[in-house]
Amino acid sequence: MIAPVYARVGQTITLEGYADDFGSHIVAIEFSLDGGTTWERHSTEASTPDRSVHWTFQWTPEEEGAYPLKVRSVTEDGRVSSEAAAADIVVSQ
Repeated sequence: MIAPVYARVGQTITLEGYADDFGSHIVAIEFSLDGGTTWERHSTEASTPDRSVHWTFQWTPEEEGAYPLKVRSVTEDGRVSSEAAAADIVVSQ
């Protein structure tokens, strides 16, 4: 878990990171803002298996609160990261 990210209602934030599966082709990065109950998939099929994937995620919060962000990768053969990266996003007015 990384340090909390602080945001304001109505202001877009950009988060970024890297994913690597050591030789397996990552074809998507998935994001969850509800602790992993639902996931939003973003294709990375243009990536190559021999390089890490640099991802960015932009989000504009509409309400105050704490949002548990999780990020995971999906490989070409359908494997999902066994442990998602996580950070709390704290949104205020």
